[in-house]
Formats: sequence, C-alpha cells, structure tokens
Amino acid sequence: MKKDYRILLDASKHKVETAVNLVEASLSDLEKYSTFKKYSPKELEPYDALSDRFIRAVETCIKFFKTYEYYFFTIKSDTYRDLLLSMVKQKLISSVEIWIDMRDIRNRIVHDYLPGQIKDIFDLIMCEFQKELLELKNKIEHV
Repeated sequence: MKKDYRILLDASKHKVETAVNLVEASLSDLEKYSTFKKYSPKELEPYDALSDRFIRAVETCIKFFKTYEYYFFTIKSDTYRDLLLSMVKQKLISSVEIWIDMRDIRNRIVHDYLPGQIKDIFDLIMCEFQKELLELKNKIEHV
C-alpha cells in the first residue's frame, strides 16, 4: 500500500516540477506589466500564458501537499489552512499567508480587474510568488 502512495507522490512531485518550470519559462523574458501601456491582444498573450500557468502551478502544488501529507502521516487535513500549517512544519513552504494569497490570486485571475489591479497581480506573481514556487521546487527534489 505504501508503495502505491510512493508512486503517487513521485508523480505529483514531477507535476509540480513541470508546472513551476512552465511558470519560470513564462517569466524568463516577460517585462513587468504597465498600467500606462495599451496592450494589443498579441502583447497580452504572454501575460495570459503566465496567468494560466500560475493557476495550474498553484493547483498542482496543493495536490502535491495533500499527497505528501497522506504519504508521510496517513492523515488528511480538515482545512486548507491546516494543510498549509503542516507544510510549514515540514519546511516545504515559507508561510501559510503567502499560500493563502497565492490561492486568492489564482481565484481572482479569472475575473476582470482594472489595470492597476492586474498590475498588482502580475507583480506578486513575478516577485514573491515566483520565489515561493522556486523554493518549493528545490525543496521537493529530495523528497
């Protein structure tokens, strides 16, 4: 039984690595979003790709956390916050608040926002959230 969950954990880990690599690829040549520039649909494509990849990366990480928790502790957290607290204790993530913010941004991306709000979202993804995803990817290499 434990062997089966190890297979799931390894598959989940690989999905996180792939998802974070895609976010990194989107960010590699992307300039900061400007509220002063009127973007053409073609110019918005890299930002749309980043949004989609970020959403998938966050979802993939959450699924990994659940698999990790079950594999190592044979439990399932009652709440998202409890799951994140468990990941902080395992030193896989830096803080509960950042991951709650990441999930909130994931939820907000699907709605239309004013250019200033869109800029704030992209700034968070390009700085604080990118760092958090990269740190997680590095930490799970040895799981």
